[in-house]
Order: sequence, then structure tokens, then C-alpha cells
Amino acid sequence: MGVSFQVSPRPSAACVRAPDVDNANDRTRRVQNMTDRIGFVGVGLMGHGMAKNILAGGYALTVIAHRNRAPVEDLTAMGATEAETLADLAAASDVVFLCAPGSPQVEAIVEALAPALAKGSVVVDCSTADPVSTEALAKRLAAQGVALADAPLGGTPVQAEAGDLSTMVGADAATFARIEPILKTWAGAIVHIGQTGDGHRMKLINNFLSLGYGALYAEALALSRKVGISIETFDSVIRGGRMDNGFYRTFMGYALEGNRESHKFTLTNAHKDMRYLESMADAAGLSNPIGNAVKNSYALACATGGNGAEDYVPHLVDYIADANGLPEQAET
Repeated sequence: MGVSFQVSPRPSAACVRAPDVDNANDRTRRVQNMTDRIGFVGVGLMGHGMAKNILAGGYALTVIAHRNRAPVEDLTAMGATEAETLADLAAASDVVFLCAPGSPQVEAIVEALAPALAKGSVVVDCSTADPVSTEALAKRLAAQGVALADAPLGGTPVQAEAGDLSTMVGADAATFARIEPILKTWAGAIVHIGQTGDGHRMKLINNFLSLGYGALYAEALALSRKVGISIETFDSVIRGGRMDNGFYRTFMGYALEGNRESHKFTLTNAHKDMRYLESMADAAGLSNPIGNAVKNSYALACATGGNGAEDYVPHLVDYIADANGLPEQAET
């Protein structure tokens, strides 16, 4: 049977003009959104790249230093303004992004920001946080006319610098529409999950999967070595097969190649995320034995020396190896 093509009639003048009107409206919305002044708290491993891309997107940016001044000095050299206090940053910003280790830090930051936040401003929490805390903060800020969105991250510091992170957003429709153009400066994939708190819920489930992989890999490698199969042989079977994936590659960057910075996500953050997952499962009335087992793998690592700022998830192989009487990766 032949393939036939139907030629569509030429659109009327009204049909031709409609896309132009839509494009004009899109341009107007972008211009309006770019009048938002952006504040950024937490310009560390992930936040520096995000803030850099917000600047590159044409937004006025205010940042604040914490322990490490280097990223702040780099951003101010690009045109950002440095605030001396969180209250100063809040007063200078219409939309404030947060990248903090967890809910206690987010709560403390919001406490300092809140008195100086103007009605109509937005706080965007990009941390991996406890959804119960997120919802409580949202209610507190809503009472003064400030919106809270949660937009936790997917990706690595390298992707942050490249503007190619992913984010899962919890926010009402109006808040999401307002912040989406800003998110697009640093995120290649943006999913509006639902209302405030839903982004953090999805992020915990996402991290359960990735950190679960890490716990599985560490234990599988220990067992492999116990029965006389080398890491190299193990990798030759898994790499390129159905069990291969991006997380496996970065994890094995340390286990196989000894690159301590192959995946810069700390063991303490992993343990924290799995505790938040446990809390979420308890609140939902869900039995999560696998989640608890994964949490305990990271708890073991943190309790036996892996609780430093440069102790990353792939280093879990060393703590599982040590618990089973095997030498660490660096000693093999």
C-alpha cells in the first residue's frame, strides 16, 4: 500500500498571528520574571554552579558567605553582590534560593530571613529536607504573604556548573510559573511534582534508589572479594550489561580506579536522607525493611569514621570491607 500525503490548507491570518501573540506573551513574562532580584544562600558544591548560571541568565544576584569565601569571591567577580547578613540578603531579594545540608539548617536560615522578607517574595528550598519541616515552614511564611517552594536537585557539581541539573518542584501553580524561568537557568529537566512538600517527598524516594544501589554495590563487592573474585573481574561482568548505569559508573570510579572524588556526596548526607525517608515511611504507615537496611549501611560507615566533609558515598566500600575483615580499597 502506498503512502499518501495530505496538504493542509494555508492558515488564515488569525491562525498565523496566534503564535506571534503567544510568543510576545512569553517574552513579556520572561522580562517580568527577570525583574525579580535573586538571593542565594549556600553557594557550595552545588550552589556555586547554580548561582553562576542565574547570573549568566541576566538576573541580579545577592549571595552570602558561610565558611568558604572562595565561591562568593568568584561570584562577586562575575557581578553578584555580597550581603553581610541573611536579613540584608532577604531585603535585597524577591526570590531566595537555599542549598543547605538538611532541615535544621533550612529552619535556621528561614528564621533569620523571615523578618526581612517582603510580602509577595518566594523562598525556594533546593536542599534534601524533611517534608514535615517543609510544610511547617510553608505555613509560617504564608502567614506573612511569602511563598515557599521545594526544588531539590538531581545531578552532580559538574552538572551544576554546566546548568544541566534536574529538579523536582513542589509549589502551587502560580509560584511554579514565577520561578520556572529562573530554574531553567541551571536545570535541564524540571518536573512540577505537586504542592509544597511533594518535591522533597519525591527526592527522598529518588535518593532511596540511588543510595540503595550504593549499599548493594558495597556489599556485593565485599562478598565478591571474600569468594576470590577481584573488583576488576566483577566490573568486567557488570559494566556494559543490564546492571550498568550512571550511578554504578561514578561509584566504581572509587572502588575500581581509586578516584576519591568520583561522586562528591557525603556519607553523612546519605545517612541523613535515609533517616528522613524512614520518618516519611513511618508517617505514611509503610513498612520499609529495605530502607532501614540501607540506612544502617550508611550509619555503620558514619559511626566508624566516615563522617567527614570529604567522606563520600563510594567510600562506603571501605567501611563494608573493614566490617568483613577485608583491606580497604586503597590497600588492595
